[in-house]
Amino acid sequence: MRLALSQIDPTVGDLDGNRDLILARIEEARTAGADLVLLPELAVTGYPPEDLLLRPGFVRAARESLERIAAETRGLVALVGIPLLDGALYNACAICEDGKVAGWARKWHLPNYGVFDEKRYFSPGNELAIVEVAGTKVGITICEDMWVSGSPTTALVAAGAELLVNLSASPFHVGRAQEREAIFAARAEESGIPVALCNTVGGQDELIFDGHSLFIGDDGTVLARAPGFEETLLVVDLERPEAAGLAPLPDDLEQMRCALVLGLRDYVAKNGFDAVVVSVSGGIDSAVTAALAVEALGADRVHCVSMPSRYSSEETRADARRLAENLGCDFRELPIEPVVEAYTGVLADSFAGRDPDLAEENLQARIRGTLAMALSNKFGWLLVASGNKSELSVGYATLYGDMAGGFALLKDVYKTDVFRLARHLNEQEGRELVPQSTIDRAPSAELREGQLDEDSLPPYPELDRVLEAYVEEDRSLDELSADGFDPEVVARAVALIDRAEYKRRQAPPGVRLRPKAFGRDRRTPITNRWRS
Repeated sequence: MRLALSQIDPTVGDLDGNRDLILARIEEARTAGADLVLLPELAVTGYPPEDLLLRPGFVRAARESLERIAAETRGLVALVGIPLLDGALYNACAICEDGKVAGWARKWHLPNYGVFDEKRYFSPGNELAIVEVAGTKVGITICEDMWVSGSPTTALVAAGAELLVNLSASPFHVGRAQEREAIFAARAEESGIPVALCNTVGGQDELIFDGHSLFIGDDGTVLARAPGFEETLLVVDLERPEAAGLAPLPDDLEQMRCALVLGLRDYVAKNGFDAVVVSVSGGIDSAVTAALAVEALGADRVHCVSMPSRYSSEETRADARRLAENLGCDFRELPIEPVVEAYTGVLADSFAGRDPDLAEENLQARIRGTLAMALSNKFGWLLVASGNKSELSVGYATLYGDMAGGFALLKDVYKTDVFRLARHLNEQEGRELVPQSTIDRAPSAELREGQLDEDSLPPYPELDRVLEAYVEEDRSLDELSADGFDPEVVARAVALIDRAEYKRRQAPPGVRLRPKAFGRDRRTPITNRWRS
């Protein structure tokens, strides 16, 4: 039997576009001589469709689109992911052959943790689905069904399945591909039959899907692997699966780069933007943001704007310009001092008798946010914010200032990883994209004379370790201290994190890179007196 794993990038709600994409891949599989083609979980609607599933018209339209897909399935069997309304609503797989929908598989295990809330929408299935293709009995599962031992996989094997296939929309985080392979290899070993996984690829708001579709032998050995972060059709002959090829798994840093590029590219394309604008300060965050944007979209679609104040050094102003030159981007400089003077003049009577403080610092950031949004409005450019996870964690960011934007690319990237990415981008390109002076300079918001980030925060290497333990691992203050962290750093960081929740609620969406990102993964109340 020849199997085709169709790793596609659907768009949520684009039923016509998704159908065209599915039909093109079915035709490609047919041309390649495939007997069976797998499409990802909920390929017809895109994943996750969220509350679109509560709209009966949407579910009906998806079914109508499926019927048109099924009509084109002659000469092969296609397994297509779709929501099925059959009394209750199911996360389902349509078995399409001979020009019609010949049967269904329903997802048994509905994930309801982290970014998943499938129990809000779907009812679980409890029936086995086996289809015979080219003399092989194929047991059908959907995503989470293969992440747990036992049924339905064991029941499918007991019922005579000779191959297990899985339609998946498994979201990415760093290291997820390796975790996924280990889980699916365990299922193959337990069942004693081969396993095939077809995973979706692409960006959907904050979620990234990395593909890396697989064919695993009955002993748990990965025999074929599709590349990550790109659409492809992986064709596997069951008699010689290793001939399909084994795409490499990138290391953690390269996974970050690929996910960030794909996430921004898809967010821009799927939301109808032609170009983006990045506020470049001469600092590391905006430099990495601009460099990734150029990789995602091309230099002609990235606009860099520098907005120096009286506190901006000549070095950072020069680095902002040099960055744009290195990237080949449009560059413009908008000095903000006249605007700052106008604002402070208006506020002079109200501020009389009070020394300058954080209010004046934040005013500069908000002026920059206003000007950047004006460029976005005038030209239709998406404003990409450049704040990182370290800053967002502790609230070292200004609402309606540097947090302004439609997409926050580095939202789930710690500051220490921003530096690593800068070096990685330069090494990958074989030349200086991010100026070396930007990488070497101590981080500063440059909102007052001689300001450094470490005046307000613990050193980033220390801070990031605490943030990862507290935010992602839910370690308590006592546990963090017992783990050997500096108690003063812990107490200071945790207090800042807990106070900043109201800011994070107002931050733009951004690429999810870690198992627990701010937003869907971590839902902490703003009004909250619990202190661990």
